Formats: sequence, C-alpha cells, structure tokens
Amino acid sequence: MGIEINRFQGEVDEELLCPICSSVLENPLQAPNCEHAFCSACIHEWLSRQPTCPVDRQNITPPQLRPVPRILRNLLYRLQLTCDNSVYGCTAILKLDALDSHVQECEFNPKRPVPCELGCGLVVPKDELKEHNCVRELRSLMQAQQTKLVEVQAEVAEGKFQMSEQKRELQLLKDYMLAMRNANPSLRILADQMEADEVRRWAETLPKARVLRWGGMISTPDTVLQLQAMIKRALSESGCPPHIIQDLMENAHERRWPTGLSSLEIRQLNRRQYENYVCRRIPGKQAVAVMACDNGHMNPDMILEPGLIMIFAHGVE
Repeated sequence: MGIEINRFQGEVDEELLCPICSSVLENPLQAPNCEHAFCSACIHEWLSRQPTCPVDRQNITPPQLRPVPRILRNLLYRLQLTCDNSVYGCTAILKLDALDSHVQECEFNPKRPVPCELGCGLVVPKDELKEHNCVRELRSLMQAQQTKLVEVQAEVAEGKFQMSEQKRELQLLKDYMLAMRNANPSLRILADQMEADEVRRWAETLPKARVLRWGGMISTPDTVLQLQAMIKRALSESGCPPHIIQDLMENAHERRWPTGLSSLEIRQLNRRQYENYVCRRIPGKQAVAVMACDNGHMNPDMILEPGLIMIFAHGVE
C-alpha cells in the first residue's frame, strides 16, 4: 500500500498516485508496455490473482515489471509530507526521500529503541518501557541463551560424531590400501607415491622458518615429556599426515639423527650446512620441520625420511 495522500503538503499530481490503492506511489514499479506505475506491494498482490494490468488489462507477469524512470522517482522524492509519528506529536515536514531515516530517529516514534534506566542494560521499544520488567526480561534472555547453548552443544557433538565416522572410514580405506599394496607390487608403488604427495602437500602449507640461534637446539626432547606432547599435538592440528607423526617425533631425538648430526662434536663441524636447510615452522612452537621432500639438495648424512623435527629453546622466526 502507498502513502496516504492527505499526509502530503499541497496538491499531488495524479501520475504520482497508484491506480490500485489511490495513494502516493511507494517503491514504484511499472508495466513493460503500457508503462503504468503502481506500488510494488499493490501490483504484486494484484498479479497473484490475475496477470493483467489493472488499468488497461494488458497481460503482464511479475518478472516483466521494472523500476520507474528517474524523472518520476525525482518527482516523488521532492514531495513533502508529515512524519509517520504525527499522531504522537511530531510536527516535522519532510521530503519523501528523507522520511525513512527521520522515522527511525524520531523522538515521537513509539517503537524507537531506548535503553532501560533501571539497571538491566537492555534496549526496548519506547512504547514497551512502562511494562518492561528487568527480572522477567533477563530471565527470558538467559533461557534463550541456554536453549541456544544446548543447540550449539548438540551441533558440536554431531560434528564430532561425523568427524569420527570420517576418520574411521579413512582408516578403513588406508588399511585396505595397505593390504592391497602388500599383495600387489604395482599398487605398492602407487600407494607410496600417494603418501609422498600427501606429505609434500602438508609441508607446503607450513610457513618457511628462519633459525637465528642453532645453538639453542634441544637434542634430547624426551627429557621434557610435556614439550614432546605439545609438539605432537601441534603437528596433528596442522594437518600432518597421521602415518608420519610418530616417525617425525622419534626423529626429534639425536639418537635417530643422521650421521651428520649424530653428536655435538659432529654438529659443530657441520654448522655451516645448517643455513642450507629448508625449514618449516611448526605453528605456535619454537620448533621446525626439516622435511626430506624440501631438502633433496642436502647431503644424505644431513637428512632423514620423512623428515627431522628440531626443537629450540628460542631463536625461531
């Protein structure tokens, strides 16, 4: 429905009136051929009953409706009218294009949101302020939040269940591939290549790291069990392929390191080669992954499959 004509100042041209409701056009649309203009709500309701123009009965459908020309919109915007809240005391006279923004902020608007001054801090419509009960509204708000919390917990539980099912199916698939690999040499080669590609893709997701202080390397991390657990968890959360996590953690100790890193004395002799390592930062930790797929340029005595984990007291960026 359009805006009642008696709210406007002065006379309103007939071309600015809706032929259906006889009020001033609101959100106007026009027919494609005859170009008669109507309120958007009026013409859509009309066409839901009969697909013809209300003025000359030409066939039209909702998708054929189009916006009115700019000149007609400008004529509408120049009209001056009273505020929607004039019955509540507002005396403002406004142009049509300024009406919506004024109504929202109008001090006479009974639905204007205002803060409760009794201490609950809630914002309520002005006309509901007298009936507002802080305790009742806060209790209702808490119940709504509790209901939402229960729904979120149910969604989380469902998500965990789905993830568990996917992990189970993935493990079944891997077990099947392992059995097939053991039975068929061709499949063994294919499976090995797939696993290598998976490791490479994961390594490329980790940001490259720079070690500033190689002397801060912790070569026996199993003496600090909590540190090992944190690194292992960080690897898992980063998306590290599960089948290499344990190997990487075992390769964090010097007893598993290659001959070029096997003792403190040898490491000191080879320190210049450290700068040639391509290191990947383990998220949030003072540790790097030195993956074999990144370090094919290194001497064989400086790298292990699938890679090394080097943990530092400090100096990783």
